[in-house]
Amino acid sequence: MTNILCFSRNRCTSVEQIDDCTMRSTCRLQDNLMDACVEIMVRLPDLEITGVKGEVHRSFRKEHLNPVESLQKIVGIRIGPSVLKIIKGLVGEGTDCKQLAFMLEECCHGIILCFTKDAVINFPRNEAEAREYYAKKVKKNIRLFNRCAAFATGSPLVEGIEPPK
Repeated sequence: MTNILCFSRNRCTSVEQIDDCTMRSTCRLQDNLMDACVEIMVRLPDLEITGVKGEVHRSFRKEHLNPVESLQKIVGIRIGPSVLKIIKGLVGEGTDCKQLAFMLEECCHGIILCFTKDAVINFPRNEAEAREYYAKKVKKNIRLFNRCAAFATGSPLVEGIEPPK
């Protein structure tokens, strides 16, 4: 029994509102091989990443120990459509550490979830009510149109809404 492999991983993402114009999202990873933390600062309302910090306290690979340069590549991008693809292109392929890119993605997901949690809680359970609810939401904020498959042209949720010009 002494040769049984044991692996444990904890990953936690938290988001806090710093002030009316700034949010901070932090992802912390601790496992048998790595102990790391990534933090992004995001300017509201356009969701632009204005700062990024990263620390690798412990890693099985020495090249992971100084991630700051590769993480700085995402400063200036906006959280929105294609952000995950952008992160993978800028950070995920520029470093051997895919975990850091994943942690950045988790930070972005945390920011997005802060803005969608009320919608999920108040989501109508009846299909007809849900269509009406989301159609009103898109009409109220036309920038949502075509931002995801649910609000894309041809979706029943945006039926009858004209795309922005």
